[in-house]
Amino acid sequence: MAKVLVVDDEPNIVLSLEFLMQQAGFEVVTAEDGESALARVEEGAPDLVLLDISLPGISGFDVLERLRGNPVHARLPIIMLTAHGREVEREKGLALGADDYVTKPFSTQALVEKVKVLLAEMS
Repeated sequence: MAKVLVVDDEPNIVLSLEFLMQQAGFEVVTAEDGESALARVEEGAPDLVLLDISLPGISGFDVLERLRGNPVHARLPIIMLTAHGREVEREKGLALGADDYVTKPFSTQALVEKVKVLLAEMS
């Protein structure tokens, strides 16, 4: 069973994403801020990360940059999942190494499909 790390500081979003991913057959771990996200990855690397940009402490962009800077996690699939829909933010996320960039609100079915496609490409 693939493991998905959901990183978001809004409890309702975490709960809904956790439920959605579990229903799609994934094991889910969560983190509410950037430092916790990095700690969760070090504890046991997930197979994919859903990463918000606006997080307390270090931002999702910083988390992405740190993970991509570590050779161990350089290929870890990461989808930015955020309310920041401006093109400049999307370009920044993709330039830093995000595999995809999804803006809220999003289609739950489309998100599950993106997760499945990315995981299939990595296996």
